[in-house]
Amino acid sequence: MIIAVSGKGGTGKTLVSSLLIKSLKDTEKDILAIDADPDSNLPEALGVDVHKTVGDVREELKEDTAKGRIPTGMNKWDILDYKIMESIIETPNFDLLVMGRPEGSGCYCAVNNMLRRIIENLSSNYDVIVIDTEAGLEHLSRRTTQNVDVMLVVTDKSKRGILTAQRIGQLADELDIKFQDLYLILNRVNPENEEEILQKVKETGLDMVGMIYEDDEVAQFDIEGKPLVELPDESNTVKAVNGILSRILK
Repeated sequence: MIIAVSGKGGTGKTLVSSLLIKSLKDTEKDILAIDADPDSNLPEALGVDVHKTVGDVREELKEDTAKGRIPTGMNKWDILDYKIMESIIETPNFDLLVMGRPEGSGCYCAVNNMLRRIIENLSSNYDVIVIDTEAGLEHLSRRTTQNVDVMLVVTDKSKRGILTAQRIGQLADELDIKFQDLYLILNRVNPENEEEILQKVKETGLDMVGMIYEDDEVAQFDIEGKPLVELPDESNTVKAVNGILSRILK
């Protein structure tokens, strides 16, 4: 199963992605986490240090090619695949791959093209892949998430967040990208304006799979820079994401 987490930047994509992985690690499944956002925050949320990204690998290969360091007869894609496998970080509970971005002023499209290839090559090696996508709509227009089984669209109560969520659903239809399931997650909900926000969410046309309330403990973790996977199991936010995962895996 491939699960992608999307939405407007700052709505809680990485929170949901990291807590899905926290919940999945108790299922004894082989898990790969992919941070596909150039503003990489997933490693910190998972408490993992990253020394090399796919973007770094691509830049190294470009330099080796330019300087004639690629042995004659060797396929560059084979070398790239090997180096990408080397850059996967293995932990006791999950593996992590960070896409990063090119070092220069190059377009991020090349890294996205590589992401499609990586998903195709690695999907058979893992039971579940969780992708923290690039913010906004680009992952759809570039079709980097076209082979995803479950698309989770995260929004907060902001009008822009809800509008982005609605556009993701519309663009998927326009591009004829078929997910097995396309769900909305409403994050940072305040009980006092819950009904008003829920009414706005209905206008997106997306099925809501779960709701996460405003959480002071999560805010404190963010302030202190503590990994979100270290949130206690009794945390209301952790319980909410556990509930979302159980509905996805039904």
